[in-house]
Amino acid sequence: MRVTFIHADGKGRTEVEAAPGSILLDVAQAHLMPLEGTCEGQMACSTCHVIVAKEDFDRLPEATEMEEDMLDLAAGARRTSRLACQILLTEAMDGLTVHIPSESRNMQGPR
Repeated sequence: MRVTFIHADGKGRTEVEAAPGSILLDVAQAHLMPLEGTCEGQMACSTCHVIVAKEDFDRLPEATEMEEDMLDLAAGARRTSRLACQILLTEAMDGLTVHIPSESRNMQGPR
């Protein structure tokens, strides 16, 4: 399946292939997107915050209350914001586009 990351500058884009069942954060990090994921998917931070394209947002399962609470702490959060660690990719999400927020800062650097 295909996932497109729109870079934080809004100009660049990276299209990648991902296996269904993958976690979006892992896919992003494997392709050097600047998503820190400090808590390693435990929903104790918002460093993997992404903005899902409006046309794709309804294809994702609803965020849990705990994820919504973490998104309240994310810089630049919008209505279609999600935590990449909570998005389990499925075939129904093929073609998903997510934007890396301009406020994104990966303090760990490339992996």
